Amino acid sequence: MMIRAIVAAEATPRLKASLLPEPFATRISARIKRPLGDLFGLKSFGVNHVTIPPGAITSLFHRHSVQDEFVLVLTGTLVLVHDSGETVLEAGMCAGFPAGGTAHHLINRADEPATYLEIGDRQRGDTVEYPNDDLQLTMDDTGQWVASHKDGTPYA
Repeated sequence: MMIRAIVAAEATPRLKASLLPEPFATRISARIKRPLGDLFGLKSFGVNHVTIPPGAITSLFHRHSVQDEFVLVLTGTLVLVHDSGETVLEAGMCAGFPAGGTAHHLINRADEPATYLEIGDRQRGDTVEYPNDDLQLTMDDTGQWVASHKDGTPYA
Protein backbone atom coordinates (compact mmCIF):
# COMPACT_ATOMS: atom_id res chain seq x y z
CA MET A 1 0.00 0.00 0.00
CA MET A 2 1.37 3.38 -1.02
CA ILE A 3 1.32 6.14 1.60
CA ARG A 4 0.27 9.49 0.21
CA ALA A 5 1.07 12.85 1.78
CA ILE A 6 -0.09 16.29 0.65
CA VAL A 7 0.03 19.94 1.73
CA ALA A 8 -3.47 20.45 3.19
CA ALA A 9 -3.79 24.09 2.08
CA GLU A 10 -3.11 23.01 -1.52
CA ALA A 11 -5.80 20.32 -1.69
CA THR A 12 -8.58 20.91 -4.20
CA PRO A 13 -11.50 22.82 -2.66
CA ARG A 14 -14.93 21.19 -2.59
CA LEU A 15 -16.68 22.01 -5.85
CA LYS A 16 -20.10 22.61 -4.31
CA ALA A 17 -19.70 25.19 -1.55
CA SER A 18 -22.71 23.96 0.46
CA LEU A 19 -25.47 21.39 0.48
CA LEU A 20 -27.82 23.91 2.11
CA PRO A 21 -30.68 25.47 0.13
CA GLU A 22 -30.91 29.20 -0.44
CA PRO A 23 -30.91 31.62 1.24
CA PHE A 24 -28.70 29.69 3.67
CA ALA A 25 -26.00 28.62 1.18
CA THR A 26 -25.15 32.24 0.38
CA ARG A 27 -24.51 32.99 4.05
CA ILE A 28 -21.63 30.50 4.14
CA SER A 29 -20.45 30.83 0.54
CA ALA A 30 -17.21 32.65 1.39
CA ARG A 31 -15.65 29.66 3.16
CA ILE A 32 -13.25 27.41 1.27
CA LYS A 33 -13.51 23.77 2.32
CA ARG A 34 -10.91 21.22 1.30
CA PRO A 35 -12.17 17.66 2.04
CA LEU A 36 -8.96 15.97 3.17
CA GLY A 37 -10.50 12.78 4.54
CA ASP A 38 -12.04 11.97 1.16
CA LEU A 39 -8.64 12.26 -0.53
CA PHE A 40 -7.36 9.41 1.61
CA GLY A 41 -10.48 7.27 1.36
CA LEU A 42 -11.45 7.73 5.01
CA LYS A 43 -14.91 6.29 5.70
CA SER A 44 -15.42 6.50 9.48
CA PHE A 45 -14.71 10.19 9.90
CA GLY A 46 -14.26 13.31 7.79
CA VAL A 47 -11.48 15.89 7.92
CA ASN A 48 -11.73 19.27 6.23
CA HIS A 49 -9.17 22.06 5.89
CA VAL A 50 -11.27 25.23 5.96
CA THR A 51 -10.29 28.82 5.13
CA ILE A 52 -12.53 31.61 6.41
CA PRO A 53 -12.04 35.11 4.95
CA PRO A 54 -12.51 38.19 7.15
CA GLY A 55 -16.17 38.79 8.00
CA ALA A 56 -17.29 35.28 7.02
CA ILE A 57 -18.84 32.45 9.03
CA THR A 58 -17.97 28.76 8.92
CA SER A 59 -21.51 27.45 9.11
CA LEU A 60 -24.93 28.38 10.38
CA PHE A 61 -25.37 28.13 14.15
CA HIS A 62 -26.05 24.39 14.61
CA ARG A 63 -25.76 21.16 16.58
CA HIS A 64 -25.68 17.51 15.46
CA SER A 65 -27.78 14.74 16.99
CA VAL A 66 -25.27 11.93 16.37
CA GLN A 67 -22.03 13.42 15.05
CA ASP A 68 -19.25 14.61 17.31
CA GLU A 69 -17.22 17.53 15.94
CA PHE A 70 -13.73 18.84 16.66
CA VAL A 71 -11.96 21.96 15.36
CA LEU A 72 -8.30 23.00 15.56
CA VAL A 73 -7.38 26.56 14.52
CA LEU A 74 -4.26 26.52 12.35
CA THR A 75 -3.85 30.20 11.49
CA GLY A 76 -5.54 33.45 12.44
CA THR A 77 -8.22 34.11 15.02
CA LEU A 78 -11.82 32.92 15.02
CA VAL A 79 -14.69 33.65 17.38
CA LEU A 80 -16.55 30.56 18.55
CA VAL A 81 -20.20 31.50 19.05
CA HIS A 82 -21.97 28.97 21.28
CA ASP A 83 -25.07 28.60 23.46
CA SER A 84 -23.34 30.29 26.41
CA GLY A 85 -21.75 33.21 24.54
CA GLU A 86 -18.49 33.63 22.66
CA THR A 87 -14.93 32.38 22.99
CA VAL A 88 -11.93 33.67 20.99
CA LEU A 89 -9.90 30.86 19.41
CA GLU A 90 -6.36 31.65 18.26
CA ALA A 91 -3.94 29.50 16.27
CA GLY A 92 -3.18 26.32 18.18
CA MET A 93 -6.45 26.33 20.11
CA CYS A 94 -9.11 23.67 19.66
CA ALA A 95 -12.70 22.94 20.67
CA GLY A 96 -14.92 19.88 20.62
CA PHE A 97 -18.67 19.48 20.32
CA PRO A 98 -20.26 16.22 21.48
CA ALA A 99 -23.41 15.10 19.66
CA GLY A 100 -26.58 16.68 21.01
CA GLY A 101 -24.58 19.29 22.92
CA THR A 102 -23.86 22.95 22.44
CA ALA A 103 -24.95 24.71 19.26
CA HIS A 104 -22.08 26.59 17.68
CA HIS A 105 -20.37 28.18 14.69
CA LEU A 106 -17.21 30.17 14.01
CA ILE A 107 -16.91 33.77 12.77
CA ASN A 108 -13.82 35.51 11.44
CA ARG A 109 -13.97 39.04 12.88
CA ALA A 110 -10.28 39.66 12.18
CA ASP A 111 -8.72 41.47 9.21
CA GLU A 112 -6.96 38.37 7.82
CA PRO A 113 -8.13 34.93 6.70
CA ALA A 114 -8.14 32.13 9.27
CA THR A 115 -7.76 28.39 8.69
CA TYR A 116 -8.79 25.43 10.77
CA LEU A 117 -9.18 21.67 10.65
CA GLU A 118 -12.68 20.34 11.10
CA ILE A 119 -13.10 16.69 12.08
CA GLY A 120 -16.36 14.81 12.48
CA ASP A 121 -17.60 11.26 12.41
CA ARG A 122 -19.84 9.93 9.64
CA GLN A 123 -22.48 7.98 11.52
CA ARG A 124 -25.78 7.35 9.77
CA GLY A 125 -28.98 8.70 11.31
CA ASP A 126 -27.60 12.16 12.06
CA THR A 127 -29.78 15.26 12.05
CA VAL A 128 -28.62 18.85 12.25
CA GLU A 129 -30.64 21.39 14.19
CA TYR A 130 -30.32 25.10 13.38
CA PRO A 131 -31.76 26.98 16.40
CA ASN A 132 -31.71 30.39 14.67
CA ASP A 133 -33.05 29.33 11.26
CA ASP A 134 -36.07 27.52 9.79
CA LEU A 135 -33.91 24.65 8.65
CA GLN A 136 -33.02 21.10 9.58
CA LEU A 137 -30.89 18.49 7.83
CA THR A 138 -31.51 14.78 8.06
CA MET A 139 -29.24 12.06 6.72
CA ASP A 140 -31.28 9.58 4.71
CA ASP A 141 -30.69 5.81 4.41
CA THR A 142 -28.24 6.31 1.54
CA GLY A 143 -26.06 8.72 3.53
CA GLN A 144 -27.32 11.81 1.66
CA TRP A 145 -28.40 14.95 3.48
CA VAL A 146 -31.99 16.17 3.03
CA ALA A 147 -32.90 19.77 3.88
CA SER A 148 -36.32 20.67 5.25
CA HIS A 149 -38.13 23.34 7.21
CA LYS A 150 -38.48 22.72 10.94
CA ASP A 151 -42.06 21.51 10.35
CA GLY A 152 -40.68 18.78 8.05
CA THR A 153 -41.69 20.39 4.74
CA PRO A 154 -38.84 19.77 2.26
CA TYR A 155 -37.02 22.64 0.59
CA ALA A 156 -37.53 22.63 -3.18
